[in-house]
Amino acid sequence: MTAYDELMQFQRETEALGQIAGRLGWDQETMMPQGATPQRAEEHGAMANILHARRIDPRVGDWLQTAEALDDVAAANLRHIKRDFERTAKVPATLAAELAKTTSLAHRVWAQARADEDVAAFLPILQKVVALRREEASAVAGNADPYDALLDDYESGATGASLGAMFAALRPRLVALRSAILDQPAPQTLSGDFDEVAQLALSEKLALAFGYDVGHGRIDKAVHPFSSGSGLDVRITTRTSLTDPFNCFYSTIHEVGHAAYEQGIDAAHLLTPLGRGVSMGVHESQSRIYENQLGRSRAFTGWLYGQMRDQFGDFGIADEDAFYATVNRVSDGFIRTEADEVQYNLHVLLRFDLERALMSGDLAVNDLEAAWNDRFAADFGYAIDKPSNGVLQDVHWSEGLFGYFPTYTLGNVYAGCLHVALRDAVPGLDDDLAQGDTSKATGWLRENLQQFGGLRTPVETIAHATVAVPDEGPLLDYLEDKFRGIYGL
Repeated sequence: MTAYDELMQFQRETEALGQIAGRLGWDQETMMPQGATPQRAEEHGAMANILHARRIDPRVGDWLQTAEALDDVAAANLRHIKRDFERTAKVPATLAAELAKTTSLAHRVWAQARADEDVAAFLPILQKVVALRREEASAVAGNADPYDALLDDYESGATGASLGAMFAALRPRLVALRSAILDQPAPQTLSGDFDEVAQLALSEKLALAFGYDVGHGRIDKAVHPFSSGSGLDVRITTRTSLTDPFNCFYSTIHEVGHAAYEQGIDAAHLLTPLGRGVSMGVHESQSRIYENQLGRSRAFTGWLYGQMRDQFGDFGIADEDAFYATVNRVSDGFIRTEADEVQYNLHVLLRFDLERALMSGDLAVNDLEAAWNDRFAADFGYAIDKPSNGVLQDVHWSEGLFGYFPTYTLGNVYAGCLHVALRDAVPGLDDDLAQGDTSKATGWLRENLQQFGGLRTPVETIAHATVAVPDEGPLLDYLEDKFRGIYGL
């Protein structure tokens, strides 16, 4: 075998072990008994040790020096492996294992603290997570910005400065649109209770409508919905609320967007670096365009209205137009994952600024709750009422995912660009969406983006699909056009 063949054989085993590690995380969120936490933390640490050792195996360095890229696929595989090798080599194995173990423990501490509304119970282990991630970021960054090193884990090529500039361009128009909308009468809300079993049944129907392959996936419940896995085993979770079925339905559609990306990647890339989504920003572009531009469109909500009437009977909304306004209702709220399209990115920008301050040392962990509450009041005009609606609402920091939050807004920006290209490529799309048929839209995304997995860089991936360099303009134009129409502005 050539050096490239030997390297890829070794890499396939590493990728397979990474999938197993991911399955441990899925099980922890969905099936694992509460008392298993200490043992699972040890298991996560052991897997992290194994994966770290494989990623810096001296043979990988030797193979990289002699392997030849005979085509674009080989060149992309080598690029990913080299980046991972060089990055991992900078992080001591003991630190990688300690991070895995600590974040596994922190997740359970966070979940209990959230349930108990007890920030103080979470802060000591968060302090440890922050310290470990700072240590890792410093090791990787060298003389560069440590936060950029964390960002690079999720969005290769992005920097705090570049995202900060993009977010600064987003903020004024978002704030102005929000202000104009909230001066108008609000659409109706749903009334009554919605049976959980019926919600989950319609949730599965929505997953199938958006192309989720349940032959190679599962739908389970979790406190914080997520998607995991790739290739032939891709799993999603959702959640239910007795009075808010949209929470279930749109969480499902969102996670199906992530899952469809993984399931849509060319099977030839299975268990290779190209066999998974190229970045979290690109991943989020798929979940957001599925959930918002398609799932919350006037055409698709008209179909969903009929499905809900069949499932639940009369729920207080008179017709499809009123239902479309209800689905897209802009209103005050604390929870990022439940936020409307207009305000969602303001939630993300808050987190982006706070975590940059945490990583730089400008903000102490013990001051995080006060900083969160002050920023929220400034941005949204009202006070946080309890920690689970504030600093304890998101799982990410307990898992050490610093640098992850900004990819949510970047995904919205990418989705805005993709939506323009999709509408140009598929005229008459609304006729299909009105019948609950998303196949032309999801097919276009699979053909132009999803199938390539990690073949290109994140920005190149979006530019290939849209034939344009991504920027925030299309997202802002879409939001203003949509919500000015709904609210008669």
